Amino acid sequence: MADVELVKKMLRAVLQANKGGVSLSRLQSEYKELTGDQIPHKQMGHNNLDALLETMPSVVRMERNRSGEMMCFPSLANETTHIAKVVARQRSSKKTGRPHLVNTQMRVKPAAPLVLNDKRMTLPSRFQKEVQAHLSRNPQQTTPMNLNESLSPGKGKPYNPQQVQSRIKEVLGKYSNGFWVSKLPQIYRELYKQDLPTEAIKDLETWTHICTVEKTCSSNPSELLLYPAKDKAVTNLNPSSTTAPTQSSNSPTNKPLQSPAHPDLKVKLEELLIKYSNGLWAHALPKLFQDTYKTKLPGHVLENLHLLSDFCTIDYPMPDNPKRAILYRRSSSGGGAGEDENCNRRDSTTSEEELKLRQELGRRLSNHAVPSLQIPKEEYPSVLVVEATNTNGVILRYIGEGYSQAQESMEDEMREFYGLNQSSPTPLSAPLSGQLVAVRAEEEEEILRAQVCEVLADKVKVYYVDHGFSEVISKAKVFDLQEKFFKLPFQATKCKLAGLEPFCQDPGVLKKFETMASGRILLAEILERGQIPLVVLYDTSQDDDVNINAACMKALQDKTLASPLQVNSAYMNVTVSSVCSDGTVYCQLPSRGLAKLNEILEKIETYFHSQVTSEFLVSRPFCGKRCLARYKSKWSRVEITNLHGSRVLDILFIDVGVQASVEVFELREIPPPFLRDLMAIPPQAVKCCLADLAVSVGSWTPEAVQWLREKVLNITDCSMKVAKVDDAKRCIYVHLFTDKNFHDPARSLNHQMAQSDLFKTQPDVFLTSHRCDVNLTLLCRGNMDVYVSVACHPGHFVLQPWRDMYKLVVLMGEMILYYNKTEEKPLNIEKNQIYAAKVENSWHRVLVKGVLTNGLVSVYELDYGKHELVSCTQLRPLIKEFRQLPFQGITAQLAGVKPRQWSEEASIVFRNHVEKKPLVAQLEAIQEATNPWDRKLTVFLVDTSQEERDIWVHDIMAEFQLLKVS
Repeated sequence: MADVELVKKMLRAVLQANKGGVSLSRLQSEYKELTGDQIPHKQMGHNNLDALLETMPSVVRMERNRSGEMMCFPSLANETTHIAKVVARQRSSKKTGRPHLVNTQMRVKPAAPLVLNDKRMTLPSRFQKEVQAHLSRNPQQTTPMNLNESLSPGKGKPYNPQQVQSRIKEVLGKYSNGFWVSKLPQIYRELYKQDLPTEAIKDLETWTHICTVEKTCSSNPSELLLYPAKDKAVTNLNPSSTTAPTQSSNSPTNKPLQSPAHPDLKVKLEELLIKYSNGLWAHALPKLFQDTYKTKLPGHVLENLHLLSDFCTIDYPMPDNPKRAILYRRSSSGGGAGEDENCNRRDSTTSEEELKLRQELGRRLSNHAVPSLQIPKEEYPSVLVVEATNTNGVILRYIGEGYSQAQESMEDEMREFYGLNQSSPTPLSAPLSGQLVAVRAEEEEEILRAQVCEVLADKVKVYYVDHGFSEVISKAKVFDLQEKFFKLPFQATKCKLAGLEPFCQDPGVLKKFETMASGRILLAEILERGQIPLVVLYDTSQDDDVNINAACMKALQDKTLASPLQVNSAYMNVTVSSVCSDGTVYCQLPSRGLAKLNEILEKIETYFHSQVTSEFLVSRPFCGKRCLARYKSKWSRVEITNLHGSRVLDILFIDVGVQASVEVFELREIPPPFLRDLMAIPPQAVKCCLADLAVSVGSWTPEAVQWLREKVLNITDCSMKVAKVDDAKRCIYVHLFTDKNFHDPARSLNHQMAQSDLFKTQPDVFLTSHRCDVNLTLLCRGNMDVYVSVACHPGHFVLQPWRDMYKLVVLMGEMILYYNKTEEKPLNIEKNQIYAAKVENSWHRVLVKGVLTNGLVSVYELDYGKHELVSCTQLRPLIKEFRQLPFQGITAQLAGVKPRQWSEEASIVFRNHVEKKPLVAQLEAIQEATNPWDRKLTVFLVDTSQEERDIWVHDIMAEFQLLKVS
């Protein structure tokens, strides 16, 4: 029988290391990595792992994410029993009523797929050249061997020399006095979460432009010293230099970075990289440089990125395409010198008020010191919001181990120490202003830490340093604070709400914040770890997360500037700005708000043309942020709706109702002179649905959407009549006309669509979980639930039938059992033949694409659609038993878009919308082939995860392309 308590202990350790959640499928591997054994659910009397975990509510909490995947989180059961006490201790004369406990079972907000723990970690390419745009999303995965990485003849494993050289140069920047070569692998692994390629160590001596290797007196070859390259070798950034290392003197790359024509070029480039601390694509430099400084970037810079290496780290996520580089500004402090181990940045300046407080405490407290409160390491900690009289200084407390739990333990001990027994301490006879004391609370027998603010006749005013509020109490309740209660940092702290800085004391904003946040437990997304961290707060207690910052911004809107809407009223000169794939229509109506908006945006156009500065670049995007982006060649208001890593994000043009995906460098801050006026104007895109149609929104066919788009887009004299206002869905039902004859219902587009066959071509287009056979003949009859295992771009991705995924899991389990027991035998490997291959720790069914001379074999995983390099010793014959299940990887291309050479930006957007997600595929065509793995489908992809509407991926890509063209 397994030791239940030991299993619980190990599970807690795994879950605590993954507070952001770990998928049920990955839990086993994480547990085995820690303990060396699988979770023994059968030995503990349970048929499956799910059943075992359900019996451990104190250890693990399970819930499905929006993709349908079961996730495991460390249980908050023990912690939430204390939450009521934590909130009850928040007492203030300014507040009455009971605080809201809305988030005691906190749902962890998942990080964006491309956000990495180490911003310089490479995103490895996973495919051959025809799918080179694909970027891996797994930040924990080390760089795999693949066909894109350069191969050094006669050497072992392939690796990317440019990437390794760039990283070693950065390491040497932090260890300018040199270090032992034997220490390099460890340092490399700690910094980049990847192993240093063994062959790179052998090549160090040849990289004289990067480093110098010196031998010591010892005969041990590992005892070599590594130094930065000698000064004479590093000449590429010296304006007087005429040659660059490893290149001839007449090479165009020898142009110095600084030149008479561009005396401040280096300063400007460094300024841009400071704005984009999470990295900037090199290909974005020319346009960004032109827009910011009103001058062209010299052409030789992009051709010779090494010229930037003294202030910039250059990363190559696609090793086979060096021009697709990502640039990071090199830290002048040597990387990390300005941060402590908890990533809490130490500011060089401290406010005068805080300095006085510290000096006063130093006088009062003698040798006692209270440690500083560290910001939690997780990106999304739970917090209890106390109050805010200024959004730049919101008082809050962190919830969790080491914070609220540690405080609970301390206060329990204080209650016992300062009890009512005869030996309890006597009250202080003369408390002093600024002194730290123990206070017996007025309403209950609670002992809390406090600081004396003011001494009155027989009372004192104290500030509860762990709870964030003040109170006037009797001197008889004030005691000397014992030394052992100085060890825990003060728990009440402050944060600043991102995006609200210019309106931090606006009464409307503060009233909205009081209603939505005060006294509640929320989720805090930490954007900047400063002395007062910059955060976005979320209420995750409901089905849809509520962005508190964005909600407070709406309090600035002037409702008199909104579009006028009344039932049975008609409106002319209506502009239809967007027709969504679900049938939703966005319109602009003539109004005071629209006229004022257009006037301000025209002024902003002129203002930007007159400014030569990087001040307006958006350097810290976050969900809910309002800023500007180009729409049809003009600046328009947008709201950031989703982040795909640090460089690609989704936006909504709030005044036209168009969604798009852009790179962060395409955004601009709203200039301060126009900020308040723009914030006062409500969004001018009115969400409409066509009334009196038998088919509801969400059930439209692509043919119907396209018909309506052709009728109304780019038409300026439409009219509409309001039939109904649905406040719950925030939508109005209208009859839409392409002329001014709104008196005749028969002339409406509603009537024309109702009389047409547009909705009859596919009676069941509202896509739910239709179950379809894998057989393609049955596929032709309807839709199929699929999982996109690989997405390169809209012209190439790989589907797996959702229905049979469990069969594949079972098959791979059987293959592991069989092949791990089978002895290796000599095998004559042939190209275009099928084998079993061991990739990492699993056995896969693969097609051999090529046999290399160095013993490596290029294979294609027939069930997952991935290309890998494996050793020829890891191949086995695929026996008949493992050939019965059809190969699950189905190659496909997206229907509804024209075939083209997709840009990297478009490819990233597509991947982030479909890869590693369950979707519905609607078959459009089949391109047959002799081999099943060469067959290619053309399908529409639909995201049906939202309850109100379906998202058609081809519409997203079409809008992205239109935005780029405009």
